[in-house]
Amino acid sequence: MSEHRRVVVTGLGVISPLGNDPDTMFSALMAGRSGVREVVTQGPKGPHTSIAASVEFDPAHYFPQQRTDHIDRVSQFTIAAAAMAVKDAGIEFTAENRNRAGVSVGTGMGASNALEETFWQLLLRDPDRVKPLSVLKVMNNASAGHVAMQHGLGGPDLTYSCACSSSSVSIGEAFRQIRHGYADVMIAGGAEAPLTFGFFKAWEAMHILAIPAPDPSASCRPFSKSRTGLVLGEGAAMITLEEREAAIRRGARVYAEVAGYGSSNDYQHITKPSVEGQAQTITLALEDAGINPSEIDYVNAHGTATVLNDVTETRAIRKVFGDRASRIAVSSTKSMHGHLLGGAGALEFAVALLAMKHQAIPPTAHLDVPDPDCDLDYVRGVGRPDQNVRCVMSNSFAFGGTNAVLIAKAM
Repeated sequence: MSEHRRVVVTGLGVISPLGNDPDTMFSALMAGRSGVREVVTQGPKGPHTSIAASVEFDPAHYFPQQRTDHIDRVSQFTIAAAAMAVKDAGIEFTAENRNRAGVSVGTGMGASNALEETFWQLLLRDPDRVKPLSVLKVMNNASAGHVAMQHGLGGPDLTYSCACSSSSVSIGEAFRQIRHGYADVMIAGGAEAPLTFGFFKAWEAMHILAIPAPDPSASCRPFSKSRTGLVLGEGAAMITLEEREAAIRRGARVYAEVAGYGSSNDYQHITKPSVEGQAQTITLALEDAGINPSEIDYVNAHGTATVLNDVTETRAIRKVFGDRASRIAVSSTKSMHGHLLGGAGALEFAVALLAMKHQAIPPTAHLDVPDPDCDLDYVRGVGRPDQNVRCVMSNSFAFGGTNAVLIAKAM
């Protein structure tokens, strides 16, 4: 570990179903307020109503109309969150440092809105009138490219697509870029904007979406005996990562140090998680951080509210932490902001960082009757203020098998 450079977080930016700045979002989470609601999309046979966590986002606040027309919603989220993270960090990119600064973005579904619009045009309207910039709008690396161009970043320009762990991987690999000397600054995170008719229908066909509750906002119930499935969400989170000594020299405000990152693969099944794979990833992150499991104060769980995932993750945490597992605060904030798929890991890592900033732990909402097989301290109902939060972990486990765990600690 001694030869590795240390990496810190100096800026946060979020576009979320609970507010479009970090502190507004965190206040809503602490209060147990849900961003899940009914969402109406337009299908070929008329309106289609679904339950999802959608974002209130006016592109005009961030972009001129001409630019908005050529950028998909997922890229708009990413660009806005990245600009927020750069401003929050107070960093300026100059001729001296821009070639050592890069961007790393994770997304699972990419430009869902532009892709669906293109297929509607091809199949239901006029195939000879496809928009000329369609390819540039739907390519998965569009978001990262726009961020790099906006801030003049000449370093690594990376995009990762690993389903629900995409943005955790993007942060972890950006962390390694700095740790091993390939970059000094990385703007990293991820985004998703999958709330389209076609994607709702595709997810419904898998029979893993939550059954709408009488109160739609309470439809996502991780670790609950009555949970019925996941709720889709949209949004973005981006963070500014810097080499520690350089950040200190310029007087940057530091949220936390990124201490460890673990990644492994559940190779047995494309959708079914395993206790062994998740436990291995948690262990790798702890070893990478060089910390003892007893030092973890809070775990932001993957916690999708599917029957299989919640039990598997609970058992993986118990496997690694042993008897102490019952004394660690664990919560799934997906209960309130939904599942951002490829953007989930970045948003949830930002939540964990904010828990350190505010010394408070957000809850798992709507957890009235816990599943007996889910027997950890899930911070039921509302958040816990005035906590001693010095070291946090964020879990992401994906379809396709990619597992990713991030650990951050106080300086």
